[in-house]
This record gives sequence, C-alpha cells and structure tokens, in this order.
Amino acid sequence: MPRPHRLSTLGLRGAVVPEQIADRDFGYDQARHLLWRAGFGGTPPQIRALAQMGPEAAVDFLLDARDPEPSLPGFIDRNVIRPYTPEERLAYAQARQRRDEDTLARLREQRQQQQRRDRRQMRDTQHWWLARMIQSPAPLQEKMALFWHGHFATSYRTIEDAYHMALQNAMFRELGLGNFGDLLYRIIRDPAMLAYLDQNDSRVDAPNENLAREIMELFALGVGNYGEGDIKAGARALTGYTFRDDEFVFEPDNHDGGNKRILGSVGNFDGDGFVTRILSQRACASFVCRKLYRFFAADLPPDAASGGMDLPRDTREMIRTMETELTMQRYNLRPVLRRLFLSEHFYSDAVVGSQIKSPAVLVAGAIRSLNTPARDVSVLLDAMDRMGQNLFFPPSVKGWDGGRAWINTATLFVRQNALVYLLTGRMPDQQASTETGFDPLPLLADLGDDAAKPNAAIDYLLKLTLGGTPEGPRQELRAFMNRYDLPVNRDSVTGLLLLITAMPEYQLT
Repeated sequence: MPRPHRLSTLGLRGAVVPEQIADRDFGYDQARHLLWRAGFGGTPPQIRALAQMGPEAAVDFLLDARDPEPSLPGFIDRNVIRPYTPEERLAYAQARQRRDEDTLARLREQRQQQQRRDRRQMRDTQHWWLARMIQSPAPLQEKMALFWHGHFATSYRTIEDAYHMALQNAMFRELGLGNFGDLLYRIIRDPAMLAYLDQNDSRVDAPNENLAREIMELFALGVGNYGEGDIKAGARALTGYTFRDDEFVFEPDNHDGGNKRILGSVGNFDGDGFVTRILSQRACASFVCRKLYRFFAADLPPDAASGGMDLPRDTREMIRTMETELTMQRYNLRPVLRRLFLSEHFYSDAVVGSQIKSPAVLVAGAIRSLNTPARDVSVLLDAMDRMGQNLFFPPSVKGWDGGRAWINTATLFVRQNALVYLLTGRMPDQQASTETGFDPLPLLADLGDDAAKPNAAIDYLLKLTLGGTPEGPRQELRAFMNRYDLPVNRDSVTGLLLLITAMPEYQLT
C-alpha cells in the first residue's frame, strides 16, 4: 500500500514541497497506477517493466515517448468542405436572380453530399483516434491530447468540418506536453476554435466577445480573475483574427488598432498581446495546474479550478508546487507533470483509486490492460457516446464535467455491457458466443505454477484490475470458483474478469 504522504520544508522559494517517491517505494502497484494515470493502463509485463526502471526512469520514459505515426489522419480530405469557387458563386447568384430552382436544387444537393461525406470523415477520425489510444506506444501523448480536447473544447456539431477538427486534434498531440503559452497563442489562430466561438463573425465596429470571454473564463484564468472590461478590450484586441478555408488570416482592416486596457495594462494590444497579458497573471498558472491536477491526480470541488481552495493540506501543497514549477519553467508543462508523477502524494491513498474512469479511459484501458481484442470500434464509439463521451462532440465549450457525472444508472449499465462485449464478443441482445477471440490466461503468466491455484489467480487478477485485493471482491470471486468447483482455465478466468469488471471498484482508477 502507498505510504502516508510526507512533506518536505526544503522546496522552491521556501515553500512546503511534497516529497519525491523513493526508489524502494516504487513497485508493481505504483507502476500500475502511473500507467493508468499517465496513459490507459498496462498489461502485467508492461507494469513489471516500468516498476523495474525505478520512478525517475519510468516517468521520463512516459514523458519522452512519441508516436512515430503522423498526428493527422492520412485518409482525411481537406477539400470535402470548402468555400464555393468563383464559378459556383456566380452560378448560384445567377440562378437566384433568374429563380432557376433546378440549378439551385442541384447546388444545394451538391453541398449536402459534401456534408454527408464530411460526417463520414468525422466518424472515421473518431475510429482513428480511439485506435491510437488503444495502440499508441506513447500513451501519455494521447492522454494529453484527450486532456486538451476537454479543456479547449470544440464540437464538430457546430463547426461541421472534419479537417478542422483533425487539425486541432493534431495540434493537441504535437504541443500537448510542450508549452501552455504556445497552445494559447495557437488556439487564437485555430480555425476550429475560431469557427466554434464565432470569431470569424467579429468586426472592428462590432467585436464578438465569445473567444475573449472563454479564454479568460474557461481556458486560462477562471472566474473572478478578470472583469467585463477585460473581456470587451480582449474582444477588440482579437478583431481581425479569422480564417479562410483552412488557414488562419489576420485582416488588418478589420482590426481595432486603438489602445485597450487589459488586466491593468494599457496598450495597442492585438491577439498576441491579449494572450501575453493573460500569461503574465499569477492566476493563469494556478488555473492550469488545478485543471492538470484534477485530470491526472484527483477530483477537486467545483470552485477549485477558479481559485476556491478548501482542500486538504497535501492537495494544496501539491498544487502550489505545480504552480511554482509552471511559473519558473515559463509555462513548460513537462516539468510540472514530472514533479506530479514523481511525488509521494501522487501515490498516496488520497489519489490512488480515487478517480472515476472516463468512457475513453474505461474502453481503451480495458483493451490495453487486459489485452482483449478491440473488436468493432464502431460499437465501442457508440457505447462511449451512451456513456456520455462522444469524441469530437463535447457537450459545450466547458467540455465534459467528468468525475461523478460519468456515473448514473444508465451509463453504468452501458459500461458493464461494453466490458462484456470486449471480454466475450457478445452484444447485450445476443446469446453467449462459443468463440470469444480472447484468451485471458497469459495475464497469469507471472504466477508460474501457481496460476493453476484458484486463490492465487484471483488475488493476481484483483491486483491487476483493482490495484489491490479488497476482501469483499475476493470473497465474491472465491465463492464463484467454489460454487461450481471450477479449475483455472480460459472460461473460468473470463468469468472472473466478467465479475470483476462489473464491480463498482473497477470504475475507479
């Protein structure tokens, strides 16, 4: 079990800093926890290999890993959704003038065909991304892309351009472990975000405030750290920031070149100046670190992301350490995550087993840790949608609420059915399959001859799936084996996994 969290008084600028986990305290349990939080879980050999590295080498291995595959789907066609050509615009204008309904109908049908093709592209991109989460040799890279997708939430339902969504996703993958400032400068140039928040409709004489407001409220500062005047001035600074087709464009004639007061400073700020003013605020590092802590470590009260800090002392000190690190590192994210992942706090009882798995983590994690077949990815995506997480379709600019919001009676039922499908290949309305395509016995390979002993197999499976051997689940599994006097074989181990994955404890990581 993780040791109680300790604090050291020798830290950055005299602050109380959480202790780094010692080599002797980093074993199978800690490596398993790290693989789930900094990725999507791992098989017994992967856990064992990470444990043997020791904490620093293990954390650096995950932070440094990069997927050699391109960040953008190779199949996606950027020209499916495109502006009308001059000839098409002329034909449309002339048809309207002549009231030529046949030509207008033909042009509308052409556009509708493009939109149908693009929706198929978006679905293919969903398949592609879930497959990356399952297969990537750089799971933290994909986990960070998932984090930023929920942070800078943008929905295909609004922008209806799969290529723009894929471009944004690639940006999160490429910059996700880099510099937060770089991400913020890029997001004000991102076609998907500009379209989603109506920045392309902003005019010098009528600035649209959506992008400026959401950057301050949801992306970088949090409520209470800016005023309405800052939003209005920020919107003026962002005038002229738009896109044409697939490219960012700055329109100087549509930009407000006057002085603006933003967060206490006056100047002829443009969009970059607006972002620079935000990055100069202490509240920015605090806001980002709370979001990172909530995603990778433990849930926080709703007001914590905006500065409310009625938190346990250990949690407060960990977040403050992250804030100091982010500030000292000029918004470079890798050192902040490294400090978190190496802290004793990260492996304490307050953190381990405290997070409810998101649908993406549940599905990708089950496949990666149990080595089940991925089966039909369309079925998995539909199940994730019913669980409340439709990739590329966050419910609002706030992203997904996460935490306890993932679980209710309906979503819990879908979660269990999805795991049955992965383990057996059986859909809810089907009878049991005689050929599952899944052999769970390799999961017990580390046990050697003891793998044939039911109690040893049960304890090992619980350690792999739940991170421990709680007495309630252990007794339930032993009763299952004893009731039918089952030997340890492919069918009985699959049965054990079906029981484990139906337990409330399996929803946690």
